[in-house]
Amino acid sequence: MSRQEHNFPPHTTRSRLVLEVASELAGTRDWPYPQVRVTLREPGTDTWKACFFASDTPETIDEVANGDAQIALINPVGPLALAYRGTGPYKKPIPLRAVTVVPSPDQLGFAVADRTGLKSLEEVRDRRFPLRISFRRQRIHSIPFVVKWTLAQLDFSLEDIVSWGGKLIYDRTFNDVGNWTAGVKRGEADAVFDEAINTWGDQVTPAGMRFLSLTEAHLQKIEALGFRRATISKERYPSLPEDVTTVDFSGWAVYTHANVSDDLITSFCKALVARKDRIPWEEPGPLPLEKMCMDSPGGPLPIPLHPAAERFWRERGYLK
Repeated sequence: MSRQEHNFPPHTTRSRLVLEVASELAGTRDWPYPQVRVTLREPGTDTWKACFFASDTPETIDEVANGDAQIALINPVGPLALAYRGTGPYKKPIPLRAVTVVPSPDQLGFAVADRTGLKSLEEVRDRRFPLRISFRRQRIHSIPFVVKWTLAQLDFSLEDIVSWGGKLIYDRTFNDVGNWTAGVKRGEADAVFDEAINTWGDQVTPAGMRFLSLTEAHLQKIEALGFRRATISKERYPSLPEDVTTVDFSGWAVYTHANVSDDLITSFCKALVARKDRIPWEEPGPLPLEKMCMDSPGGPLPIPLHPAAERFWRERGYLK
C-alpha cells in the first residue's frame, strides 16, 4: 500500500524514517554513538519546541535548568537530589521534577588491592596514598561526579591523590566488564572505582582486592549532601568477607523542570505507556510502570513528580 493510500503527511514519513533508523543504530552493540538527543518542532517553523536528552551524566541537569532540554534521563538519580537541594556544585536549588524512574538497583564500589593495606577512604587521605585508580574511558559520566563529592566530604579529591604521586587511569569500557580487575592483578593499578556492581562484585576478592566500607560519620555527611547510602551485601556476592556500606547508584530517572508544560509531560507519559513493550530493560517483559512512579530502593525518587506526571500515573492506576 502506498503512502498516499495511508494518507500519512510527508513529514511523518521523514520523521519516522530518521527515528526508526536512529533507534536501530542506538540499540546495536558495536555502534559507537549510543546516546540520543531528539529535538522536535512544528513543520515550517524555525523554533525547536521540545528536546529529549537520553544521557547518563549530570550534564543533563544544566541542560534542563537552562531550558535547552525539556525532558532528560540520568543514572543514577543521586545528582538530582543535589541539584534540587542546591548542594555540591549547585549554588542554589533547581526546581527539577520527576516524570518517572526506571528501577535499577546498584551501588558505587571503591575497590582497592589488598597489597595497599588500605581499610578506608580516610586512610587514603591520612596516608596521602598515591593510589593508581582504574576508571572507565568515558570521563563525562556520573561516576567521577559521585566519586568527587563523596571524597569532598572527607576534605580531599582525586587531584590530591594525583599530587601525592597517584594516577587516574581511564582504561576501561563497559564492554570490558568481565576483566575490570585485570590492571590491578597485573600491578598496573591499585584500585577500581565503579558502579554496575552486579557485573564485577564477585571479581574483587579473587583478584586480591577489597571493597572499602564508608564509615558512619562519612555516610551521614553524604546523606546531608543528598546522596543515599547502600549496601554491597555478602548475601548477593558470596565471595565478599562481609557486607560493605557505600553510596547508592540506583535508578534511571526521567526528569524535567517545574516550568515545563503539563501538555508536554502528559504527551510524553502517554507515549511511554504506548511503547512500554518495545523498551528493553533489565528483566524480561515490558517496563514495570507500576514501579516507576514511586520511591523505592532500586528506583529512588529524591525529587517530586511533575504535577502532570503525578496526575497521569494516578489516573492510569499506576500510582495509588
